[in-house]
Formats: sequence, structure tokens, C-alpha cells
Amino acid sequence: MRHWLRGAAMAAALSLAALPAMAQDKMTVLLDWFVNPDHGPLYVAQEMGYFKDAGLAVEMIAPADPNDPPRLVAAGRGDVAISYQPQLHLQVDAGLPVVRIGTLVATPLNSIIALKDGPVKSLKDLKGKKVGFSVGGFEDALLGAMLEKHGLSLKDVTLVNVNFSLSPALFAGQVDAIVGGFRNFELNQMAIEGKPGRAFFPEEEGVPAYDELIFIAARDRANDPRLGRFLDAVERGTAYMINHPDEAWALFIKGRPDLDTDLNKRAWRDSLPRFAHSPRALDRARYARFANFLKERGLVKTTPDVASYAVELK
Repeated sequence: MRHWLRGAAMAAALSLAALPAMAQDKMTVLLDWFVNPDHGPLYVAQEMGYFKDAGLAVEMIAPADPNDPPRLVAAGRGDVAISYQPQLHLQVDAGLPVVRIGTLVATPLNSIIALKDGPVKSLKDLKGKKVGFSVGGFEDALLGAMLEKHGLSLKDVTLVNVNFSLSPALFAGQVDAIVGGFRNFELNQMAIEGKPGRAFFPEEEGVPAYDELIFIAARDRANDPRLGRFLDAVERGTAYMINHPDEAWALFIKGRPDLDTDLNKRAWRDSLPRFAHSPRALDRARYARFANFLKERGLVKTTPDVASYAVELK
């Protein structure tokens, strides 16, 4: 009997081997920035073969201009883009036909940062000080809300556009604090430079919690069956990262030696607890609450029904 079973199993294996490999559906994912640990689950999913298991051949592309991915996806020149929840609300308000389909980083990363041994020990200490920023609009609103909790307003500080030289401007004394620094990167960069930082977190200072990084697609393509398979593979990549951080790190830098830096290693460690364990999951009340915050701050004109710009794929 056992010999018969063994023979049948071998015959089945040979017949399967003779079948052509399952065709894979191509997908293009536009990153929000250059490749970094924030994208870890995607690269782990790629290296572990999770995308392949889902019948997908995924190409990830870093943008020449970080502002391009949402517009390109809306125009059908990419299947998925990594973007930011605050930007999604602004883009939808401006008429861009995109929709959130999943979450990558489920907590804010943005923060206000000052030098740890500097004069700013609390947000109250920002009165009369200079605050550096890179991108106006949301960062102004975030800073304003955080200051108001401490009896201050934007009129009590001087905003200085330092472009994207946040930490250097702080080190050089051009500003007393910065807004827009990601806590998993800027704080680590400052520590490496021997000038540790002190961070103040929006979600603890009057700003509703939000998803920092999200996956978006064109609104008229939200029913594309590839999208759910893509998110399932990302979920597997996230789980592997959390369970096996060192092995996952080795996969992330495999064939990408330029990523093997002290800063990225530290950012990898600090990013792990912030990835969405269930990328498909959508907290509609949370999105509505944040939309109301943006409207109160004058950044959006209306707060449409969440279902019109954020979906939970089935």
C-alpha cells in the first residue's frame, strides 16, 4: 500500500512539474521617497516570495519628485502609490480621484524636535523662538494645534523655511526647533551626530492620531482584484519583519548595499512597531475625526463621507 502511495505521489509531482508556471499579474508601486526602512514590508514580501505566491510581479519605483506618485496613479500611470494620510485629504479636497486602499505605517511619524540639551524643554519654551519647516500647510496646522494646547499660537514663533535641511538647520543654530522631522529618522540621525534630540509628538499634543503612510489607488480602480492580493502579501511581509527583525533586515539590504547604514539600522528598529499589522483595516471614525481637524484648520473646504476616499478591500 505504501509503495502504491509513494508511486502515486511521484506521478502527481511529475505531472505538476510538467505544467507551465502560473502567470503573474504585473503591478507597479510608486514609492513616496527613496527606498528606506519605511518600505520594509514591501521588500521583505518581495524577497520572501510573498508577491509571487499571490500571483503578482511587483515593480517598486522611487519617484524623481515626491509629489508625483498620487498624480501618476490618478492618471493610470501606476497601480499603487505610497502616500500620506494628511496629503490624501488635501488631494481629495482638490479633486484628485484617488482612494486609500490600505495602511503601511499606522501611527504618525511627524514630530517637533529640538536639541535635547538646548533651551526648549517643553512646547511652552517655543515662545519667541524660530521653528524650521520644509513643507507649509499641514505642518503649520500641526504646529499651531500643538502650540495652542500650551496657550501659544503661530504668532508666538517665527517660521523659517529650511527646505529639507531640518537637522542641519537645528545643528547650525538657524532655528530652535523643527517641525516635520520623522521620529524614526531625524532622532536617530541626531544621535549619530552626537547631538541627541528631544521630540514632541502630535498625537500627544492636541492633534488627532492618523496614519502616516498609506497605499492609494485611482478611485475607478479600487475594485482591481490585484490590490487585495498585494495587501495580503504586504501583511505577510510585515508579520515576518516583526517576528524575525534581523533576518528581515538581511533581506531588505540584499543586493542593496547602499542601504546598509547605521542610520537605516536604527530606523529599522524604530519603525517595526509602527507598521500596520492588518493593512486592509480601516478605522472610519479616525479618518473622519482627522478630516474634521483639517477643516477646522482651514486646510480643506469640506469633509466628504469617508467611503468616498478610503475603502476597506474585501
